Amino acid sequence: MAIAPITGMLRKRFWVDLTCSLGLGTSLGYAFWYGSHLKALERQESFYVKLERERAAAANA
Repeated sequence: MAIAPITGMLRKRFWVDLTCSLGLGTSLGYAFWYGSHLKALERQESFYVKLERERAAAANA
């Protein structure tokens, strides 16, 4: 008893799979960038600005 070959499966679903993967990947990339990365970067920058101000105040005092 032979199993019938699966033909055309990749071709039929290729564009749907490609579109979904690119769309979801882009969406998750933007969610990470704007939801997590930029907030962490802002926290880091504010820390270094505060540190620099403290060093400048200590140097002037």
